[in-house]
Amino acid sequence: MSSHPRALICGISGQDGAWLARLLLDKGYKVTGTSRDAQMAAFSNLQRLGILDQVELCSMAHNDFRSVLQTLVQVEPDEIYNLGGQSSVGLSFQLPVETLESIATGTLNLLEAVRFIGKPIRIYNAGSSECFGDLGETGVADEKTLFHPRSPYAVAKAAAYWEVSNYREAYGLHACSGILFNHESELRAQRFVTKKIVSAAVRISRGSDESLALGNIDVWRDWGYAPEYVEGMWLIMQRDSPEDFVLATGKSNSLRDFVSAVFAAVDLDWQDHVQIQDSYYRPSDINYSRGNPEKALRELNWEARTQFPELVAKLVDAEIARA
Repeated sequence: MSSHPRALICGISGQDGAWLARLLLDKGYKVTGTSRDAQMAAFSNLQRLGILDQVELCSMAHNDFRSVLQTLVQVEPDEIYNLGGQSSVGLSFQLPVETLESIATGTLNLLEAVRFIGKPIRIYNAGSSECFGDLGETGVADEKTLFHPRSPYAVAKAAAYWEVSNYREAYGLHACSGILFNHESELRAQRFVTKKIVSAAVRISRGSDESLALGNIDVWRDWGYAPEYVEGMWLIMQRDSPEDFVLATGKSNSLRDFVSAVFAAVDLDWQDHVQIQDSYYRPSDINYSRGNPEKALRELNWEARTQFPELVAKLVDAEIARA
């Protein structure tokens, strides 16, 4: 690899893509990011991080093999970070075909294009803790835990994971997956429930008379801080032999805890401002989710540094600053 390696980030406009772009730029990479229509996309996260002018942008359709192949030939990346595709679990119930095509077909196109080109390109695939399904109150998932996806999003992510595994074993590709548990940051899009909660709490604290409608808040998630998780992605890619890793904090909190902590941070009692509505419940959901990051600590020297109370404080402080 050259002194200025080239990285291609598929899905650079999202939370993880933007944080990863900043990390790689700091490490001396030449960074190219893709969007379905790069001329029309906003790339607001890159703007917020002040790196938009440092990144090359190009249009690529994940589910179009010709588009993927053309992009790889043009960019000639040393590393590909596959973070693209429909990223909302809730929305995947409404857009199951789009979700499967953008994630599973998109990943397959990248793998096949790399195999076709025949150069030593490394591929990182964004896996998801959603693949594990419900782990139960005492359950914890590591790299050997069986998958039991409970949403179209999780089904698509599970398919992509096994595609990566297959191409690694069958064709010797340097391809690996990071199975990441929930990770949040100031760059989350409004459609994500954590961002929805934080934004509403801050607006209400400033005088809005709205109420916040939520679904099932008795779900438990392993929440970390996104900038730390993209460090883990990069570390996974630097190994001489490609392997899959779980990235997580190892601790779980309920969404009820999250709501309570966010509203408390702006001196409000959440129960005065939140309505639980059946219409927001999903057809199937995961009640308990927690990851075991021991392998990442042992082999990558990676661990999540930001714990739940500090994460909530970061999100609320950033929202107040923006408001």
